[in-house]
Amino acid sequence: MQKSKGELSSRILFTLSILLVCRVGSFIPIPGIDSVALASLAEQSQAGILGMFNMLSGGSLGRMSIFALAIMPYITASIIIQLMTIAYKPLENLKKEGETGRRKINQLSRYLTVLFAAFQAYGVAIGLESTATPYGPVVIIPSFIFKVSTITTLVVGTMFLMWLGEQITEKGVGNGISLIIFSGIVSSMPGAIASVFQQVREGQMQAL
Repeated sequence: MQKSKGELSSRILFTLSILLVCRVGSFIPIPGIDSVALASLAEQSQAGILGMFNMLSGGSLGRMSIFALAIMPYITASIIIQLMTIAYKPLENLKKEGETGRRKINQLSRYLTVLFAAFQAYGVAIGLESTATPYGPVVIIPSFIFKVSTITTLVVGTMFLMWLGEQITEKGVGNGISLIIFSGIVSSMPGAIASVFQQVREGQMQAL
């Protein structure tokens, strides 16, 4: 009984330490970004689809951190692979092979994650280079080097998050990917609540 309690405690501490690493990484910006211009851009993009993605990433997208893409590419890849196991016969047969088949499907999901992450990271790099704010351009020196470094940083960040999620699932408590998403949403809640109170106080929103 004592051993199981100790094991549970170590698993919880391991999970919390991994989540802490995720939160710290969400504050490390990618290189070549003007922080003042980025803050202005993030303020303009709080509403709409960008605001939602920023919430799911725990603010990483608004800060344009190394974890800006979060694990959205991995989730997209996993959904596509799961759908293909129904519609595509070879993958369906692979799914029936048990643990071996599951490992191969997971490997395919990782490859597809890299592809999606690279595509999205390229879009982010192009978007940042073409965006200007009242405080100046977001990218300090637009160049080919900036594109390469941004794509590399964001792809590696996504793969690292995916690896951390797998470590939580294996050695921690609960589903790692779900916990990383949950921690990002929870970390955004205090700011969202404060924003609501401010809008009510300024008369931009009704109290009810």
